[in-house]
Amino acid sequence: MSVRRKLFFTIASFIVGMGIVYGLMTQFVIAGILKGVLDVDRRPQVEALTQAFLDYYAQHGESWSGVERLEVQLPSVEHIADIGYALLTKDTEGTPLIKTGNVDVEQMLGLGIRKKLKWEGNTIAILVYYDAEVAKSAKLHYGIRGSGIFILLVGMILFVSLSLWVAFLLSKRLTAPLRSLVTGIDRLGQGELGVQVPVVTKDEYGTVANAFNLMSTQLAQAERVRKNLTADVAHELRTPLTIIRGKLDQLQQEGSLIEPERLLSLQDECIRLTKLVDDLHQLSLAEAKKLHLEKKRTSIPELLERCIERVRLDAEHKFVNVTLLSGPNVPLVEVDPNRMMQVFLNLLVNAVRYTPVGGKVQVRVEAGAGETDAGKLLIQVSNTGDGIDADQLPLLFNRFYRTDEARTRNSGGMGLGLAISQELVRLHEGSIEASSVRGKGTTFTVKLPIF
Repeated sequence: MSVRRKLFFTIASFIVGMGIVYGLMTQFVIAGILKGVLDVDRRPQVEALTQAFLDYYAQHGESWSGVERLEVQLPSVEHIADIGYALLTKDTEGTPLIKTGNVDVEQMLGLGIRKKLKWEGNTIAILVYYDAEVAKSAKLHYGIRGSGIFILLVGMILFVSLSLWVAFLLSKRLTAPLRSLVTGIDRLGQGELGVQVPVVTKDEYGTVANAFNLMSTQLAQAERVRKNLTADVAHELRTPLTIIRGKLDQLQQEGSLIEPERLLSLQDECIRLTKLVDDLHQLSLAEAKKLHLEKKRTSIPELLERCIERVRLDAEHKFVNVTLLSGPNVPLVEVDPNRMMQVFLNLLVNAVRYTPVGGKVQVRVEAGAGETDAGKLLIQVSNTGDGIDADQLPLLFNRFYRTDEARTRNSGGMGLGLAISQELVRLHEGSIEASSVRGKGTTFTVKLPIF
């Protein structure tokens, strides 16, 4: 059974149940009101008759023989006509034992006041008292009660019908977003990645729809990344393999002894292939969180000084000034020094590489402040290069991405360094982000938790 039907039947059952309860309660209330308002007090007359008949029954050996000759003096009832009473056997069938008044027994039974006469716990007869006022009150009671029941039934039918119609529309409206979501899930299951469902509400359905749209978008992006990764890896492998094959074909065609120095280019390409495979393997392990970390309390400024020493020679060739600014009492952080050195080296190498001659590279280390950066250590690597367009910043950490597609693999790297750096920082429960202004330079910020 669909959710819509379950919801409709649940609401419908509740409405019908509440209608029945309301009807019964209303009926009891009306009956109580009518009894209190319309009933007339004839207790003295009924009690006098009851006592007289019970006395007669006891005095005659628990028998009604000759009771028709009994005359009972009733308390007077002013301005009331057609006063009478009847004594019937306990099954109310047959000829009454005694009857007075001008109305027949059937009318007395329908409009009079009944009372069971009991002797030693058993019903021995039924006494019926009747007068014009009692009959009038009974007629009003039955008429008003019947009218009330009719009006109540009609009202209940209209109320339940209208409520069921509203429940039907409500169940249809409430499950409409769910039906759209199911349709989207079916399309996604058939391979239509990136499919979006409309978000028409701001409640839980809207939250689920937004989550589905985000998941669908991420799946589409992951599929594009997978296809791009395959194409990029093939391209990265094709270039060195083509070079190696061309060199080998040339050497084979020459048919002469190969001088060792002529093999250096082949060795360089083999090294590039090995590094590419190693980087891809390391990136896959980092993304799967299977990369082993040997964490220990480390001084980040000291680690950065060692990194700067390794890039200083390249920086001096370009007359690039690399400086380290570190505040006093920088707290130690628990990291894997080798992995974090890999991150900082990659950032410094890129900073020097993309800084023009005579530019500057600045590294700043400081404890974070404010609500967002409290309890974190901030490491910023900035350069005075050309900068990066804002639309390219979110793509910097993608595999094989380059801001300048014209840059060769030898001069621009393979485009895996930032992707690996990001995963390594995430493994340390930190974050890395980039900001840039065209013509002024780029800043990479690494945030590491302080334990």
